[in-house]
Amino acid sequence: MTDANVSRASTGVVTSPSARVPNRGLGRAVPYIPFLMLAVATAAAAVTAGVFGKDTQGWTAIQVVLVVSAAAWSWWWTLRRPEWRHDRRRMAVHVVGRTVLALALTWINPFFALFAWVGFLDVSEAFSGWRRRAAVLAAAATIAGSQSGGFPISSWMQAVIFGALVGVHSGLFMLFDRLEGETKRLTVEQASTIGELERVNADLQRALAENAELHETVVAQARLAGVHEERQRLAREIHDTIAQTLAGALTQLQAAGADPSQGHRVARATDLIREALGEARRSVMDLAPAPLDQAGLVDAVTRLVREWDAEHAPLAALVVTGEARHLHPEVEATVIRIAQESLANVAKHASADRVGVTLSYEDRELILDVRDDGVGFDTGAASGPTSFGLRGMRQRAERLAGELEVESRPGGGTAVSLRLPALGREAAA
Repeated sequence: MTDANVSRASTGVVTSPSARVPNRGLGRAVPYIPFLMLAVATAAAAVTAGVFGKDTQGWTAIQVVLVVSAAAWSWWWTLRRPEWRHDRRRMAVHVVGRTVLALALTWINPFFALFAWVGFLDVSEAFSGWRRRAAVLAAAATIAGSQSGGFPISSWMQAVIFGALVGVHSGLFMLFDRLEGETKRLTVEQASTIGELERVNADLQRALAENAELHETVVAQARLAGVHEERQRLAREIHDTIAQTLAGALTQLQAAGADPSQGHRVARATDLIREALGEARRSVMDLAPAPLDQAGLVDAVTRLVREWDAEHAPLAALVVTGEARHLHPEVEATVIRIAQESLANVAKHASADRVGVTLSYEDRELILDVRDDGVGFDTGAASGPTSFGLRGMRQRAERLAGELEVESRPGGGTAVSLRLPALGREAAA
């Protein structure tokens, strides 16, 4: 066989290991590739039967037997028993037998190296480690023998070419096999990453849905709480302003009815009713209490105590301690409202002889104390739902992070103590 013939006979064989990667992706077509390559090699061998010197009748018969054996061997191991492809031991037997048949056929005609090339396709399924390398060398040697001039090796030059081709084929197979392994590894990693991202995305979607539901729940609860708070605020405002003022007006009118000569009581009742109407307007507009409109807190509390003392039998006295200063409007309004409610309770229930009001300015707190020496009451019994006045005072204090304490016992008088943070007026900005 001439060098030109050898070159033509081996065209495409050197680069054939590269086909291993795409062929593995063909899936079901892989088992049929040995039959295709065997048919192509047989046709090429038939056309070139007189070229290689092994064209006697005996060699032809041997060649026919080997072709039929190779076809039957491949059929049995790949098509008749396809499940054996997952059994490494059976695949090892299959690959070894096919490699021996391919070597024998290539010995007769170099074109059967096309069939020997199939050994690169499934060697990884049959062997690992050194056995795999040995199988690769066997397939590479068969192909290299074909390309170097055919078997047997007859000269040292052919031996050198044969060795070089074995190295080239083995190296190419190892290179493409490593590239294929790296591709598979990256594919597995990408699939794992995609799966993890899908899982994280699903978790995020669930979290977003849960957050949306939670947000809706919080908004609904906040809306309800705001409505409830506003109702409570309006109830406190009406109770502390209109109700108290109208109660005072009623008292004045009742006294005037008992003594028609007391015309000044009628005038006072008229003023109180007029004041109640003003308070109602201010409550609707959410303004500060009327005593604070034109005066500071000390002046407003002084006026409140003075007017209460003028209208009721118990003696009332006011003591102011500390350095008076302007505070947050809400703080001052709360003090006025609780002072009004406390004095109103004394007038209604205490039957006291003396009432003391103390307003204490401290560094961090504003303290209001209202004490009387009246009949007192059971604080436990008075903490029920009917005691709206006490409840309203506590709610006012808690709204500003303050604290309201009520101390009393039957026959021992009552003490109401309010503590509020001394927020400066600049905090309202």
